Amino acid sequence: MTNEKAHTDTIDSTLAERRKIETTVYQPAEDSALLADAIHEQGRGRLLEVGTGSGWVATTTAADVDAVTEIVASDLNPHACHAAAQRAASSDDTTTPVSVIQGDLLTPFDANSFETVAFNPPYLPTDPDVEWDDWMEHALSGGPSGREVIVPFIDSLNRVLAPDGIGLVLVSSLAGYEEVTRYIETAGFEHSVVIEESYPFETLSVLTLRQQ
Repeated sequence: MTNEKAHTDTIDSTLAERRKIETTVYQPAEDSALLADAIHEQGRGRLLEVGTGSGWVATTTAADVDAVTEIVASDLNPHACHAAAQRAASSDDTTTPVSVIQGDLLTPFDANSFETVAFNPPYLPTDPDVEWDDWMEHALSGGPSGREVIVPFIDSLNRVLAPDGIGLVLVSSLAGYEEVTRYIETAGFEHSVVIEESYPFETLSVLTLRQQ
């Protein structure tokens, strides 16, 4: 089996396995833990978590990160918003207020609203012939390149960041690390790696983005 074929089979298997676990709301996984760790290290002020899924990262942050003063968790998926709101309401450990908003990426939010914006985007490259027939596919698929969601997010990030605000973005090697970082630079951001872990078929990195 060629490396490319093995890579494709691994991606298809990941989509299939995640959809067996849950077809409506993305549940915490390795990438979720990496984003939470990066927020713990660098998050501050008013924080927006885009694509919150189950709300695990948001509620973990609310319990553990004193430098974060308020959390807004958003998702396009209404089921995810419901799950995240329930998780936040039922958590006994949260000391920071968490609100949940349904919306597409950064569209619902005012300019200069957040000191920190965190995002674990869907990044699995997916054949364009695959039908988007459930919410889990939306949560995992980044289109043919793996970058079809992260690009519009980067395009809008500068608008919602407060002066000296930061973005925390998870990047998978499956989506093309160098391609993503080049796009980040073109959009006017400096970037650095906060945390990184390698797995058999991919490397996950959380980058800090700062306005140049």
